[in-house]
Amino acid sequence: MEEESALRPMDAEQLREQAHKMVDFIADYYKTIEDFPVLSQVQPGYLGKLLPDSAPDSPESLQNVLDDVQEKILPGVTHWQSPNYFAYFPSNSSIAGFLGEMLSAGLNIVGFSWITSPAATELETIVLDWLAKAFQLPDYFYSSGKGGGVIQGTASEAVLVVLLAARDKILRRVGRNALPKLVMYASDQTHSALLKACQIAGINPELCRLLKTDSSTNYALSPDVLSEAISNDIAGGLVPFFLCATVGTTSSTAVDPLPALGKIAKTNKLWFHVDAAYAGSACVCPEYRHCIDGVEEADSFNMNAHKWFLTNFDCSLLWVKDRSSLIQSLSTNPEFLKNKASQGNMVIDYKDWQIPLGRRFRSLKLWMVLRLYGLDGLRSHIRNHIELAANFEELVRQDTRFKVVAPRTFSLVCFRLLPHPNSADHGNKLNSDLLDSVNSTGNAFITHTGSTFYVLQ
Repeated sequence: MEEESALRPMDAEQLREQAHKMVDFIADYYKTIEDFPVLSQVQPGYLGKLLPDSAPDSPESLQNVLDDVQEKILPGVTHWQSPNYFAYFPSNSSIAGFLGEMLSAGLNIVGFSWITSPAATELETIVLDWLAKAFQLPDYFYSSGKGGGVIQGTASEAVLVVLLAARDKILRRVGRNALPKLVMYASDQTHSALLKACQIAGINPELCRLLKTDSSTNYALSPDVLSEAISNDIAGGLVPFFLCATVGTTSSTAVDPLPALGKIAKTNKLWFHVDAAYAGSACVCPEYRHCIDGVEEADSFNMNAHKWFLTNFDCSLLWVKDRSSLIQSLSTNPEFLKNKASQGNMVIDYKDWQIPLGRRFRSLKLWMVLRLYGLDGLRSHIRNHIELAANFEELVRQDTRFKVVAPRTFSLVCFRLLPHPNSADHGNKLNSDLLDSVNSTGNAFITHTGSTFYVLQ
């Protein structure tokens, strides 16, 4: 590469030229995304055979790098933004989300405290208050009260920080020696991130009560089962401290009965966390707001804007009833971070609401999504997905070879191929083979839970 064309660490005109090329490359990718197999068809270790075993000493051109992306990287990509991607839960990007990410990358702040970029802190507070209003959350989740909202990376981080806050809160009341006696409650449909959080928080795995659900409650947690478990644990000298309810479980989008569970949590002084990572987005539509009725009893509420809210990953929204509980568990205040605004308690320092110190300017993309689409645009997006799922569900019901195995509440359809009579494994292998056959074509990607498929529109 000639000296005058060498890429500098930062140069406005070089950035303009190279960024145009990158935007063109990405736009062309979206124009041709349906040409790729949705699920990557490569074998483990494929990339090591295509790339050199050491970094280049001399700089290369952007075009050479993009050629390698096209020829070597994209074959190893599972295309989450493909219209034929129906697996897991959505991680919908959008033009607005992409532009927000671009702007955030351009500013490249590390906004751990207010003073490091006041706009980053204050915009985050404002957009979380906007959405608290849009979801009709209780007043105490607003920044004007004792609680407030914060952007975490994922729902896994959100449940971890509130579990730590709940743990420390109960231990301040009953003594730190009670840690081995703490009991957590959730349904057996709860996301596995909760168990990982318990491992990190030092909760005895044997005291993580994942209470059994079944079709009689549409796989939602039964208040009676919960009450019985809590009573038994108290009688055994244990200390119940945390309840996690889910709105839209991973396997079937079951909705736990928040009002009844909240009353039980309040009576027994449990921290009540509501995980609405996927389905929370739907509650911006008035016809689905009832799914979070009972959130008024919650100590914390979480939904992922990066799932169904057209906001690029990562952007997980967490509201807490009392921010002091988070701050007491997660705050550090070394000398080099002290400043007048923080010391005077005049500002929020979001470093004290999360695990890491550093944080990205994630509120920019959420702000841009809200402004460029508006709440009505987001509602239309969600309603369209639900309508597509309802249409697909009807097609499955019309085919006598298949069965819909759980109620469709939002945009997730759970179905399976009916087994042959006297099938020894109840059709599990039959369904597994069909799943592999569909995904191996590259024409679509669907995932399973147990021996059941689910397709998310």
